[in-house]
Amino acid sequence: MEFRTRKLIKPEDLNAGNTLFGGQLLKWIDEEAAIYAMCQLNNRRVTTKFMSEINFISPAKLGDVVEIGIETIKIGITSITFKCEARVKDSEQAIIQIEKIVFVNLNENGLPSPHNKAKL
Repeated sequence: MEFRTRKLIKPEDLNAGNTLFGGQLLKWIDEEAAIYAMCQLNNRRVTTKFMSEINFISPAKLGDVVEIGIETIKIGITSITFKCEARVKDSEQAIIQIEKIVFVNLNENGLPSPHNKAKL
């Protein structure tokens, strides 16, 4: 898995327990996965279809640098599926793991559309 994106945890990213708010991390992951899907499918019109169980493993704190890694695990007719991990850069301690994130390729009318990528 390649870790391409890094985010610095700032005060506005914290929850009431002073650790990284899970919703903020999921926002970063969804954005990174969408960009990755756009690049893989050569189409800016993609949408998140499904996210599997989300496994929160350990907390991250103010000032930590979070790395987000995404790996393609399946290419369907209109979809692409990834797995994802976010970790603290310095320690490489996993923060979250998601086994399956599915994005759908859309046409100009916003409907699922076949892409021209080879299946895995």
